[in-house]
Formats: sequence, structure tokens, C-alpha cells
Amino acid sequence: MSEIQNVMVFGAGISGKGAAMELAEQGKTVFLYDDTPKKPETELEEMLTRYGGGFASGNIAEVLDKVQQVILSPAVPGNLPVLQKARENGVEVIGEIELAWRNYAGHMVAITGTNGKTTTTTLVGEMLKTLPVKTAVGGNIGLALSREVKGLDKNSWVAAEVSSYQLEGVKDFCPDVAAILNLTPDHMERHKTMEEYARCKRNIFVNQKAKQITILNYDDPEVRTWGKYSKGTLCYFSRKAVLPEGVYMKDGSFFIKWKNSVKEICHKDELQIFGAHNEENVLAAIACGFFAGVTPEKMRETLLGFKGVEHRIEYVKTINGVPYYNDSKATNTDSVIKALEAFPGGHIILLAGGHDKMTPLEPMMNLVKEKTDLLILLGEARERFYQAARLAGVENIIVADTFKDAVDAAYAHARAPQIVLLSPACSSFDMFHDMGERGRYFKKLVHELGK
Repeated sequence: MSEIQNVMVFGAGISGKGAAMELAEQGKTVFLYDDTPKKPETELEEMLTRYGGGFASGNIAEVLDKVQQVILSPAVPGNLPVLQKARENGVEVIGEIELAWRNYAGHMVAITGTNGKTTTTTLVGEMLKTLPVKTAVGGNIGLALSREVKGLDKNSWVAAEVSSYQLEGVKDFCPDVAAILNLTPDHMERHKTMEEYARCKRNIFVNQKAKQITILNYDDPEVRTWGKYSKGTLCYFSRKAVLPEGVYMKDGSFFIKWKNSVKEICHKDELQIFGAHNEENVLAAIACGFFAGVTPEKMRETLLGFKGVEHRIEYVKTINGVPYYNDSKATNTDSVIKALEAFPGGHIILLAGGHDKMTPLEPMMNLVKEKTDLLILLGEARERFYQAARLAGVENIIVADTFKDAVDAAYAHARAPQIVLLSPACSSFDMFHDMGERGRYFKKLVHELGK
């Protein structure tokens, strides 16, 4: 990258601002571009202008004429006509994780999948902390990956959560350990087809060689077949089958068997997180930790102390004998299915809806009919969700005008042994900045109930 001096960072979100700051600190002339005019933080603005760059909006072609490289934020599709034209003019277009990879000399565990990425990446990050080296967590979680790798040496380890958006335009990105958790329909408004979505996910291991590790979910019928695409060393994990080699569950305990050595890590009843989806996350995390050099003893210690991540089936409060759970991270239907299955007793009052991703609803609504006592719908998606629920035979449905109305309706109807679960199956952009803001607002409303 030494010959590249002028760079445009496209998208002024967390990743974009992180990348812009990193490049400016390297002495580059950086233009941070966004479709809508924004005022960057003073420190970032000062860094950009110090080297002749700055914030830009409006005429993108004018900015592209000044640069040799474009760094894309995850939200920006790589196939925009203006970017295609830039490529034809000799401008290199890469994603933010590619920039991070080029700036990093150490080791990396990268994790992707439709669901479970944040929990698994957080768990792996905690395991890596037990190693006698510098470690970090980044990517689609926390700060931009290009910021998180700053100051790390060749012995360090990073746990990176990577989304299909981030993997879309991979060039050299090649983690030591790449894990794919699962694949179900999501982000169809961006990828258009499941084939393209799958291709983006497989980019996580596209550059791996034999010495690197590809970890795949044996229980996912699609992901299981992807070993044929990888040149890396394959390791499967399964909660349903006792594998001849890999990471698996037997009689409720987690085992790793590799090169004729078998180690038991812990039993699922010892964990503070629950549900079949979390068992899969734990299996994947054990595989990742093992190949990063974490000992079975340290894995066990980490797993037993892990309380889960915010906004993923997060216990909020019990009111009048009814527990309330915040699952704002459930931004697709498969994630909601996993959340509903995590409560085997059923009797769920489910709050769902938001910005509609237009994914098929039938499998989710069939389970909603089986597991819920009441479905409360909100947001832009509520009408389509209502029709799909009725079609599936769901009888008790309330359509709420506002988020607060939805929570108030849940409170008015909830009686023990029911539980109240916010699990939207939608993104949050119709009402909130992101799913975190939605989850925090839900928790605030719940804490105010009954006062």
C-alpha cells in the first residue's frame, strides 16, 4: 500500500470512521465520503484535514478522481456502477476487513454465519485472553477491525466477527482459523439469491492453504458440504453426532477429539447460557480456541464464567412471576426460531416486527403457532407478519401502533408461567438506529413496568 497516498473511505459509520482514522494516522490523504452530510468528531476531522483530506458528500465522481483506493464500509455494496467505473479507471476497491488484514501481522480467528456470530466471537475472544500474547476482538462487533489490530505484534491473536457484507469483496483476507456457524436466508435485499449469500460466506476461507483451519457445522446440511471448497484443514463440529474427529456433544458434555486425543471440556448444565443454538456456539468456540492454542482447562474456565452477550436472549427482569427477555439481536427468522426453541415449555408472549427483510415467514410462524400464547406485532413489517401468522393458524395476535404499546400489551396479558420475549425477526431501522438501541429501549420500558 506504500504507493497509495490518496484514499476515499465510503460510508461514515463505525467501520468507515475507524478506517479513516487509521489511514490518516498513517499519513494518507483521506476523504471520508457519505451520501448524507455528516459532522465527524473533532479529533477525526482534525486528522483528516491535517493531511489534505476531509469529510465529503454529494459529487462522488469528483472525490473518486482524486484517489487511488476506495475502502468500503460494510453497508456499501461493492457492485455500485460508480465503483465499477472507478475500478475501470485503475482505482482499487476493497472492504474495511481487507484493510485490517493488510495492516496486521499476527494471527486471526474469523467467524461468520447467519446466526450466533457475536456470541461465538465474544466467547473466542475471552478464550484468547488466556493466551500469553496480546489479543483483541473486532469486526462486525465493537470497533472497526482496522482499529482493533493497531499496535498488535506478529504473536498476537484477534477474534473477528465478519458478516456477508464484509466478506463480499475479499481479496487477500486469509485468517488462520475460519469458522462458519450456519446458513439460513438473510440479507436477501442485498445479495438477491441464496447462492450469492453463500458465496460471500465462503469467502472467509477462500484464500486458506493446508496449514490453516476451516471449521464447519456438521449439523447444517448446506455448510457441511462446503469442505469441498476449502484448501484448509477441515474440522467439523456437531451437537447431534459423535464425530470420528472434531468437536461434538455426547451425553450433554462437550468433547474435542483431534489426532487420537480426546478431551472433555464441560457439561452443558454447567453453563450460564442455554438453548440448542448456544450449544452450537460453544462447540464452534471450542474448535476455534483449540486451534489458537487455548488449553482445555482454560476453555472450561472461560465457558463456565460466560454470561452471554447483550441483546441475545438476555434476561431483563421478572414481574409478577413473568420473566422478560431481550432478544433484539434476532434480526432474522431463523434467529427467532432458535430463541423460541430455547424455551421448551412454550407459553411465550412474542414481540416481533420492525424493518422487514422480506425473508420467508412460514417456518417461523409454524413454530409461533406451536410455542406462543400471544403474538404482538409492531413496526413496518407488522401487516405482512400478521397475514403470514393468520395463514399459519396463529389465533391470538395484537397489532401495536408503537413499541411502547407493544410492551404495555405484553404486560397487560402476561401471567405466570408465561414468558415475554422480544425477538423481532427484523432489523431495527424503521424505529431505531440499530438493534442495540432497540434492545436498550425495550429494557428501559420493562424496568418501568408496574411502577
